[in-house]
Amino acid sequence: MVNPIGKTGRLAIVFWLLFAAAAPAWVADNGNGTFTNPLFYDEFSDPDLIRVGEDYYLTGTTMHSMPGLPILHSKDLVNWRFLAYAFDRLDLGPEFRLENGRDAYGQGIWAPCFRYHDGSYYIFTNVNRHGTQVFRAADPAGPWTRTPMKCTLHDLSVLFDDDGRVYVVWGYNDLRFARLNEALTDLVPGTEKVIIPRDSGMGEGSHFYKIDGTYYITSAWFAGRMRMPCARSDRPDGPYEVNPAISIDEDFGLAEGYRIRGRAEEPFDVVLPNTLDGGRMSMHQGGIVDTPSGQWWGFSMMDYNSVGRLTCLSPITWQDGWPYFGLPGNLKRTPRTWVKPETKSSSDPRKPFERDDDFSGPNLQPIWQWNHVPDETRWSLRERPGFLRLHSLPSRDLWRARNTLTQRSIGPESIPTAVLETGGMKAGDTAGLALMNAPYAWIGVCRTEDGLRLEQYNQLTGKTAGIAFEGNRIRLRAHCDFLTETARFSYSGDGQTFHSIGDPFTMIFQLRTFQGIRYSLFHYNCGGEAGGYADFDKFTVEEPSPNGLMRPIPFGQGITLSTYGGEWALIAQEGAVSAVPAEDPLAHSAAALFHVADRGLGRVALRGGEGFLSVLEPGGNARAGLKKGEPTDAETFQWMENVYGDLILMSLATHRHLRIDPESGGVFADHPGPKPDRKDGSCLIWKTADPNLDGEEDSENPVLKTVRGSREDKPISP
Repeated sequence: MVNPIGKTGRLAIVFWLLFAAAAPAWVADNGNGTFTNPLFYDEFSDPDLIRVGEDYYLTGTTMHSMPGLPILHSKDLVNWRFLAYAFDRLDLGPEFRLENGRDAYGQGIWAPCFRYHDGSYYIFTNVNRHGTQVFRAADPAGPWTRTPMKCTLHDLSVLFDDDGRVYVVWGYNDLRFARLNEALTDLVPGTEKVIIPRDSGMGEGSHFYKIDGTYYITSAWFAGRMRMPCARSDRPDGPYEVNPAISIDEDFGLAEGYRIRGRAEEPFDVVLPNTLDGGRMSMHQGGIVDTPSGQWWGFSMMDYNSVGRLTCLSPITWQDGWPYFGLPGNLKRTPRTWVKPETKSSSDPRKPFERDDDFSGPNLQPIWQWNHVPDETRWSLRERPGFLRLHSLPSRDLWRARNTLTQRSIGPESIPTAVLETGGMKAGDTAGLALMNAPYAWIGVCRTEDGLRLEQYNQLTGKTAGIAFEGNRIRLRAHCDFLTETARFSYSGDGQTFHSIGDPFTMIFQLRTFQGIRYSLFHYNCGGEAGGYADFDKFTVEEPSPNGLMRPIPFGQGITLSTYGGEWALIAQEGAVSAVPAEDPLAHSAAALFHVADRGLGRVALRGGEGFLSVLEPGGNARAGLKKGEPTDAETFQWMENVYGDLILMSLATHRHLRIDPESGGVFADHPGPKPDRKDGSCLIWKTADPNLDGEEDSENPVLKTVRGSREDKPISP
């Protein structure tokens, strides 16, 4: 019998608790040799990722936000740091400046292609309505130069072949191919052709590779069930064989949230959340990358409701010449938690951006992006050192207001707070903190001829709540829960006590901007002219759950396991494992107690009765039972959670998840992954016999207090 908790287990618990207490933001690195998806719990859409030697570089879509095309760097594919933006401002017309009633919402930079060749870095990207652009740099940290191409290539991907030729694929549904000229500014005449015809199963967002002499194209299919198809050929121009899905149905159990039917404009036609297994949240757009050791990894984005579209990392399994996302026995499905990639070097857990800003530096924190191109004469960090000063410009509402400063929101729960001073505001001015979206909501201060008012506006309902305000300095706050998709606004005069104002705001993902919620600082004048100025002293983002809903693995503890909803409880009795209804006395007896043994890398063996929970028939029906002796892979499970904090146990023998059949109570390790209704028997609720790790008081150990306030009993499904 193994020791249920060893030195590594104790160290892992201590590290997790200390890290949870210290980490101000979500990071994917669990600190124990594993990572948990998503890589970032904030929007990073349409990712493209390359390896150059032992270094990895990543960029993605930024649309109308300025600056754009962020460059991130990593040594281990899990921990990333911000390097630079490829451009500071991209002013291609009045719509990029919110002028003449025009805007670039949902336009601008889309689906970039990141490449390295012969000492130079390239980003190829289409700017909707303004053609395709090439950004070049000798160093990924910049400076970058931009060259417009003489063609428009939707969702292009470029391949520098080893024969010196440069190929490009692009298109939507039907896929087109051509050679690029030596200057990379246009297509070589006579080389353009359709290589994959319409309705062959390839969508858009292509990624073009040559691997061991074979050409591969990954794509994104979003109609119906989102998925990632792949095509391959012995020639760059085809013919291509299409695999309809190398990744499909992986959403980590996330249910589809609120949506807008049609174009996101007033009056908004809201579609309510649902838990149908419709495949609408699944990972889709992305590609693959290798490590120096020969491992292959997939990267792709998934819709994550109102927080935006997030990037995830997947192990690749090559089978029959296809690069499937997932593990043997469970291809096309990505484990939410898995072992970090084998790279030449590793990094300590880190976040890529600093979100807080006290505006005392010479520049804004890189996380900030302007909503469209700003008027540089109407904002400053120098007019009043230590403050962001926004001079108001005329606008009838937030949507059309210039010089709105934004940053991506972060899940699953976050609290942005802005400190505003109002002394320079003039009649008609409105300044404050917004959740930029369509619909949007804000809390702010309005100056009228009669004085100041504190107001909270909800565009979805059209309601405004307000009170008189007589001070000069106020703290404005939004408490955002991206699992319930609800935000609540509050204010404080002293920074200690916050008072609620207005109704809860429903946060919605929509296709008008193709972005999630953005925290925003704004100041505009609704009187038709430029007004005064508003000073922002500080901006902070608190994350009450910096590790998501994950709790530390209870190594060495006894736990009980039941299905979400509480219908079944797992028991070990008479040398076998089974499930009984929750009201059965055995569900409340010693038979329901399983001891958690540390197997390293976030993996556990569960001892019940006289044996360990085991997959008795890995090659058959994956029936679970009990087995005596030292644990092997058949008795080892990767401990992970779905997005709502339910426990998911993945067998190392099958790479599928433990499941209690909802009809019969049978126990199997055959489930591909949790479903969004959480009623498939794979979503488990665990409770420990040790009260310290179940969120109870422990006045002698303040570190353990970090798990207090667990959302285990809080409704979090839409």
